Amino acid sequence: MRKPAGPSGFGGIARALRNPNYGLYTAGNAASLIGTWMQRIAVGWLTWQLTGSGAWLGAMAFADLFPTVIIGPIAGAAADRWDRLRVTKISQALAMAQSVVLFLLTISGLITIELLLVLTAALGVIAGFNQPARLALIPSLVRREDLPAAVAINSIIFNSARFIGPAVAGLMIVAGGISAAFAANAVSFIFFLAALSRIRLEPATIEPRMERGSLLGDVAAGIRYSAHHPGIAPLLMLLTIVCICVRPVVELLPGFAAAVFASGAEGLAVLTSTVGAGAVLGGLWLARRSGDPAGLTTLALGNTLVLALALLAFVASDRWWIALPALAVLGACMVVTGVGTQTLLQLSVDGSMRGRVLSLYGIIFRGGPAVGALIMGIVSERAGLRLPLAVGAVVAVLAWLWTWSSRSRITDALEEPEHAD
Repeated sequence: MRKPAGPSGFGGIARALRNPNYGLYTAGNAASLIGTWMQRIAVGWLTWQLTGSGAWLGAMAFADLFPTVIIGPIAGAAADRWDRLRVTKISQALAMAQSVVLFLLTISGLITIELLLVLTAALGVIAGFNQPARLALIPSLVRREDLPAAVAINSIIFNSARFIGPAVAGLMIVAGGISAAFAANAVSFIFFLAALSRIRLEPATIEPRMERGSLLGDVAAGIRYSAHHPGIAPLLMLLTIVCICVRPVVELLPGFAAAVFASGAEGLAVLTSTVGAGAVLGGLWLARRSGDPAGLTTLALGNTLVLALALLAFVASDRWWIALPALAVLGACMVVTGVGTQTLLQLSVDGSMRGRVLSLYGIIFRGGPAVGALIMGIVSERAGLRLPLAVGAVVAVLAWLWTWSSRSRITDALEEPEHAD
């Protein structure tokens, strides 16, 4: 693989944002993601208010994230066939409708835990269909040499929203109630839809749509391609273990805020915002680096170990001065691992397989925490919140040891990507 041209550093961030389409996309996406994180915090806190149950928190996270596992493969094949920009617009409009319904039910006092679960699952289905098209759209918005910076910027925006959204949501919940956070999320979609409507793709930036057989046949081809690729397969396997065993800590933070740290919505906002702050710093640091596959592979793999150790530090104590630095490190390492992996996939995948490979990434990134949060939430009813996460961190360390021993072979495979048949 050729190393993308251009210097690393913050100049790469500015150069990526000077791509007009990507600048529009980023501005609208930033507003929408802040609203999304406000809603996530509100849903988590409403779940705890209605049930006081770690198992229900896990079930809600499962409903939000797991539909991607079912929808994702088909959505990935569709992203390789259909207009990715149009799919993104439609899915964002449907997500806005979901937040409006959630607002109306909550402000009227008609919301129940069962309705909340159904609406959360509906949003999970929408997100599962949206994610492959949205991720595969990015290379059409920037020049190839700006792609690593663009992927990192997406993470910075996402995690800045993770920092800003919970902080605003905590204040809004205290001042105006949970329904106010749902209303703010509905409004935020308007900005993103307006930005998407102004994007004009040049024909040269649109990857060719190949004529294929059945949709299920395309799904199977994408899975075979990913499973047999000596670089992509181990990266996805390690990411799977991290997302199942470590990443669920974010979904279980409402329980930690209430049961471990004895704080309310303000404490939950502090915990979640700390993860976001660390993630923003990790994204900024990663965005300054070039797209060298050897360096990115080392970073993505190496940070998995630090991520697991940070989780162990977090669950080991109920003191804020230990928990908050551990969460900040955890947030930074999650970004370096996740974004580093996605960048490597974007740069090495055959263009005709981009949607399907990125759909697998999306399945893992959303479905892994869903499975992990559900299992750990159920176990926490008997063992507490700390023990299942500590066991998950140990499993992640063992997976890191296996993958780290193969890093040279992985790097070589990513530098010489295979083409789809």
